[in-house]
Amino acid sequence: MSSSTSAPSSGGLGPAADAAPVSLCSREPYVPADRLVAEMVPPPRFDSVRFGTYIPDPNQPSQTEAVRVLEGFAGGLGGAHATGAGKRGLFGFGFGKARAPKAPAGPRGVYLDGGYGVGKTHLLASLWHATPAEPALKAFGTFVELTNLVGALGFQQTVRTLSGHRLLCIDEFELDDPGDTVLVSTLLGKLVEAGVALAATSNTLPGKLGEGRFAAADFLREIQGLSAHFRALRIDGEDYRHRGLPEAPAPHSDEAVTKAAYATGGASLDDFPHLLEHLARVHPSRYGALTDGLKAVCLTDVRPVPDQSTALRLVVLADRLYDREVPVLASGLPFDQLFSEEMLNGGYRKKYFRAISRLTALARDAKRLAEPS
Repeated sequence: MSSSTSAPSSGGLGPAADAAPVSLCSREPYVPADRLVAEMVPPPRFDSVRFGTYIPDPNQPSQTEAVRVLEGFAGGLGGAHATGAGKRGLFGFGFGKARAPKAPAGPRGVYLDGGYGVGKTHLLASLWHATPAEPALKAFGTFVELTNLVGALGFQQTVRTLSGHRLLCIDEFELDDPGDTVLVSTLLGKLVEAGVALAATSNTLPGKLGEGRFAAADFLREIQGLSAHFRALRIDGEDYRHRGLPEAPAPHSDEAVTKAAYATGGASLDDFPHLLEHLARVHPSRYGALTDGLKAVCLTDVRPVPDQSTALRLVVLADRLYDREVPVLASGLPFDQLFSEEMLNGGYRKKYFRAISRLTALARDAKRLAEPS
């Protein structure tokens, strides 16, 4: 079913009978380059997290160890920004008196490796907050946002923009194609030479990036070069979003979803297959802007995604909705049936499991929208 394209009200989650829900399919946002740079900070969901708010699983000592290591890492990033090898700090970082660029002796970053839902993004954002530098000297973004920044600014301008930073945090580090491999390997090499510290999260060890997605062996030098920038820190555990919680809520009826969309200020309402088609016309770098101002996303007729390209676009949208804490109310199939068995067993399986986990959490958040008032 098609939804209205009227603008949403600016109200909260209360009744909004005088305002029809917006349609995401009517939005084709333009994102200027300066906004991409300005938004390189932890997203709303992680704006207030700190190391002290991370709750390690007592059965997973690697989680407690990760907090300890990262707190020390943040402490080692104090002092004047330096290039090259100065005063030696954690992992061989130099943060003494600035001098001419020089190849670092060891890793200049930390790489958080682990399954989905173990709190890697929480820890990465906590590191950003704990690093003793002005926000303008720290950058935080997903891997997709970093490559999009290069596309918007150009390679040399991106190097100049980020070289003055003390820390670059890269969430959801993945290599999906050879072009990204060469681009990111070269970019991070330039930033390390300029004295920028790196931190990243991923579901894949740095030496195995790209495995199962393209002929990674042909780009082994670039992948190994990326790996050399980081000390890998493994974080074990189960998905905290589902730890001790009931199964995902069952989908609602089309009628219930539509009614909730009209009763919720700032909601969107879209037919799921049409939304997937629309995502193909909007660059993933704009998915954050696509959700601007939304208080809830309502979807009818959720069904399995038809192909891998569509699935990967949906993963990015799920990440942006989760970052912004936008609840998702849906009819049709449950979110754990979005991806085929072939997809869940392929090279992008970890991305798909992350999307299922995050959409399930957002579906739980949306249950209250369909409950009788």
